[in-house]
Amino acid sequence: MAGFIAQDHDEVMSEINMVPFIDVMLVLLVIFIITVPVMKHAVNVQLPRAANEKEVIQPQTLRLTVQADGSYWLDEQKLADDQLGARLQAAAARQPQPDLHIRGDRDVRYERVAQAMAEAQQAGLSKIGFVTEPPHGKP
Repeated sequence: MAGFIAQDHDEVMSEINMVPFIDVMLVLLVIFIITVPVMKHAVNVQLPRAANEKEVIQPQTLRLTVQADGSYWLDEQKLADDQLGARLQAAAARQPQPDLHIRGDRDVRYERVAQAMAEAQQAGLSKIGFVTEPPHGKP
């Protein structure tokens, strides 16, 4: 027994053994994976059926046409320049507020369209759009 040399086995281990901790965590993970789907359907309840679609109210659309001679037409009714502001203010007071679609003739002066836009803005209309036609030959 001369080949065996006595060594000190009384040294303190400075590392934590993580293997038991990892084993416990894996077991808990498997338990949760198995039990969570069962817990979701633990109580069967017959829920009532009802239509819950929100009522969609489409705003009215006003069509303001500016003809080549500079005259204003609101929904197919000819208006004088001093009537346009009052009609747009009345439309802006409605709920829901209508959309304003401006159709300007290609030969009308830009100033007349700009005046109509300014009247609409002063009246409080917030949704203003322009109606155009696609170029010939394109859908």
